[in-house]
Amino acid sequence: MRFIGAFLVFALHATQFPYIRGSTGDFLGDVFANSGYYGVTFFFLLSGFVLTWVARPGDRATSIWRRRVVKVFPNHLVTLGLTAVLMLIASDVFTLKATLANVFLVQSWFSDVGTSRTMNTVSWSLSCELFFYLSFPALLWLVNRVPFRRLWVLAGGVAALTWVAPLVGQYLINGPALGVPPYGSLSYEQIWFVYLFPPVRALEFVLGMVIARLVMAGAWPRLGLVPAGLIAVGGYVVTLQLPYLFGLGGGSVVWLVPLVAAGALADTRGDASPFRHRALVWLGERSFAFYMVHAVVLMYCYRWIAVHYEMSPVAGAGLVLAIFVFCLALSHALFTWVEMPLVRRFSRPRAKNTVRAAPESVLVSVKGDD
Repeated sequence: MRFIGAFLVFALHATQFPYIRGSTGDFLGDVFANSGYYGVTFFFLLSGFVLTWVARPGDRATSIWRRRVVKVFPNHLVTLGLTAVLMLIASDVFTLKATLANVFLVQSWFSDVGTSRTMNTVSWSLSCELFFYLSFPALLWLVNRVPFRRLWVLAGGVAALTWVAPLVGQYLINGPALGVPPYGSLSYEQIWFVYLFPPVRALEFVLGMVIARLVMAGAWPRLGLVPAGLIAVGGYVVTLQLPYLFGLGGGSVVWLVPLVAAGALADTRGDASPFRHRALVWLGERSFAFYMVHAVVLMYCYRWIAVHYEMSPVAGAGLVLAIFVFCLALSHALFTWVEMPLVRRFSRPRAKNTVRAAPESVLVSVKGDD
């Protein structure tokens, strides 16, 4: 499922840069207008779900943090270095504040666009994830203390708060209007609060944790993958009809919860699932690396190639396909030579830890929860 989420983000960015022009490009832009936002919401939900699903009894906070840092930072630093090289070639401007914020993954805490959305722009979501990971041991302790009979109430409350956030952004956050489509009268500060501010986005992560507890307790309804998938697709269509802030933020998580739960149940019961197909598993393993490389490749290919040519829609689509394949090749290299060697080396419990080591299959399953 992770690669489908990553592809939705790729599709949004590929249509934001007008590789495919004319009415075809406009149509695709409308279809994928919210796809990246939907994909990121899926990542945040899945991250909370998976970390709770595989949590080891007695695991120390420092062990959890070590595994997550090893998962996130190598890919982040390599792609950040690649971005910096491309920026130097293009004579783009660096600022000390933005550079340091990006290096240490704290950029999403800043409400100015010159810090929060700079360099490898997609890494803002890692800034949120890092906050989730640091908070996870305390959050898991709290969620585990909630009596079983109140888990549904907690899930409903957290889901409701994801819809409160855009209301707060709409009516309580101020700032100068951007004045350009699709933002209109919205300010960057409003968008930042709903979409980038880590405590707000943590609601999706916490909801994933609560849903994992419900599924593990056997309290989740037996909803198959097909109806859950239809709910997810229908929910995306709904987001396209909503005001911008409501389609942007985590409120769409309610449509994705059934799919994540149904996927986990299908795996535990051994039911047929297309997501266990070897090709999708292979792509899913590389989804984090793909996510980290795609935006910078799309941006500089557009600036250095596409912008200089009048391409037909077919030629533009061919270029996007070529970029997609190139990003897959880069992600495979990053996964093979950077991500997995370090995950294997540092994610296993240390010898002095008395907790039994998880099997390799579990380590592999959790490594891409971003």
